[in-house]
Amino acid sequence: MIAPTASAENNRDLDPSTFLATIGNGVKVSVFLKNEPIFTQGDTADAVFFIQKGKVELTVVSKFGKEATLEILSEGEFFGDGGLAGQPSRMGSATAMMDCELLQIEKRAMMLALQRERAFSDLFVTYLLRRNIRYREALVDQLFDSSEKRLARVLLMLAHFGEEGTHEAVIPEVSQEALADMTWTTRARVTFLMNKFKESDFLAITNNGLQIHSSLLNVVLHD
Repeated sequence: MIAPTASAENNRDLDPSTFLATIGNGVKVSVFLKNEPIFTQGDTADAVFFIQKGKVELTVVSKFGKEATLEILSEGEFFGDGGLAGQPSRMGSATAMMDCELLQIEKRAMMLALQRERAFSDLFVTYLLRRNIRYREALVDQLFDSSEKRLARVLLMLAHFGEEGTHEAVIPEVSQEALADMTWTTRARVTFLMNKFKESDFLAITNNGLQIHSSLLNVVLHD
């Protein structure tokens, strides 16, 4: 077995919130209430956000007025980083799905932080690579998997199953329109499948949201 490098060890130990709080000007804590817009498609892409608490929904509206959900993000994730790659304006919108506490990092401050701290830079690049892999996996799902498998995978992803052996038992209830967008299917199909999952005891609706059971993995693993 190859021993982890010092850089890998540093990445594991580095807490983005703690580090970003030390870089001085250009970083602030922003609180957004449930359903409050964080930024809107077309706004200037002048800051990156890091989720300290809560969940954020990313959406995009086509030129014909059709809105689609791109992703739902949780604590420990970045978003709004398109400006770092030269995007002058937001390509989509971000909305708080629940009360959120975010670190808002101005573009210049984020660039300086990436230059200043190698461990943070490595951590951020790793995050971007993992996100890219997630998008590719979603494309493969769309091409080859059934809508049932796609929906099960999205629900498990939202519950963080498989991430370092941990998961969230309950996630905030997501609209069926958003789930349809994320699985490239229709709302009617999502309604049918959600009822099927409930009847099979793969999930349950509680006062706090959707309770995802580990047995839902059977849908993804079944050939």
